[in-house]
Amino acid sequence: MKSVYTTGEVADICKVSQQTVIRCFDSGRLKGFRVPGSRFRRIPRAALLEFMKSNEIPLDSLDSGKKRVLVVDDDEAILEMVTDLLERDGRFEVRVARGGYDAGMRTQEFQPDVIVLDYKLPDINGNEVCRTIRSNVTLSQTKIIMISGVADPDEEAMLREAGIDDFLRKPFQIDELIARILQLIQVPA
Repeated sequence: MKSVYTTGEVADICKVSQQTVIRCFDSGRLKGFRVPGSRFRRIPRAALLEFMKSNEIPLDSLDSGKKRVLVVDDDEAILEMVTDLLERDGRFEVRVARGGYDAGMRTQEFQPDVIVLDYKLPDINGNEVCRTIRSNVTLSQTKIIMISGVADPDEEAMLREAGIDDFLRKPFQIDELIARILQLIQVPA
């Protein structure tokens, strides 16, 4: 999935002329940026989504229909297992991040519907990642499921204050994770 689009790509997605896209960009109705040293315009995915929603343009030409899930964990075995099983399910498009910094970068470019976030990461704890995500208004609809094998009840309460939507204790069953993802994004199981 692309994170930045050309005016021609936006025209195809929105089913309008490229000139219409350029006019919307130049008037400020479609947010984006110019490529330094050129006259080319680029539109980030989040800005395109906002533009399409505000102009009641169907999103089906942009999305695959699959729900986007970002799995954040430093344990390769967990990343591989969860990614494989979610992709095999068929309803999810999955990306991975191996630390807090990586999670922030991937969240910006991937715009996930759900983040499955490990609490103990090598560079930064999951609660800080959660606070950073919650401070970004463009990610206000993103749901966060925190997973941990070490968090006690007091830490779980602190994580809920940081903005998680659900908590799952390791080890967990993949069916339970899928059910919770579907419940959070309100998709029938």
